[in-house]
Amino acid sequence: MSEIMTKKLRKVIFIICGILSAIILLYLLYRDYRPEINVLMHPDSHTKTKLLYLIRQHEVRDSLFLLGLITVLNAIPGMSNSVFCILAGLCYGPWIGLAINWAGNILGNCIVESLIKRVDFSHRFKKNKFLNWLMAQKHPSLGMTLGFMVPVIPSVLIDYTAARLKVPANKFLLMVIVGMFPTSFIYAFGGDAIFNGDAKKLIGSLIGIAILFIIAWLLVRMASRKKQRTA
Repeated sequence: MSEIMTKKLRKVIFIICGILSAIILLYLLYRDYRPEINVLMHPDSHTKTKLLYLIRQHEVRDSLFLLGLITVLNAIPGMSNSVFCILAGLCYGPWIGLAINWAGNILGNCIVESLIKRVDFSHRFKKNKFLNWLMAQKHPSLGMTLGFMVPVIPSVLIDYTAARLKVPANKFLLMVIVGMFPTSFIYAFGGDAIFNGDAKKLIGSLIGIAILFIIAWLLVRMASRKKQRTA
């Protein structure tokens, strides 16, 4: 078997393992959150009070399940962990939720970056305009850090860029730590705002997400212009 075929097979195996891990963690979370689901399925005049009480009664193991799920979903290309990042803030408050989100996103990217050399990516992936824009930057570290901040930009593109450019492990870790903080913060505080019915915090979180989308649009537009100039 050729090296390329071996790498493609590894990629499939890694993705299947990631999906199976996500399914197991989802089941474990569903089992522990069943009381809340039952309350929602049979609403009454005390539904909100019961729900608010139950949500904040979860144990440390549930936070570890949530951390694992956020990590796995971050590591699987094409998957989003945003709903579970919001859930972390809703269930554990803004600061613990932030810690869960941040740690999960950092671990997910570190896992992907460490596995990238063992797998093969499609020609279409390698020709991605944002990826090529990052590779051509005079200061790619800044571009990669900004890329990590934007939820609509697949983290695997940035992880792949870091691997291709042979970014030192300590520098890559610093980029991930800084880059993953804004979205981890916004989702955690947004979840807490939903829990407390705090309209101001919720609006602030939505504005923060909108700013990140604007950054994404600007980065993609810059990448498109770069591609047109070099075409």
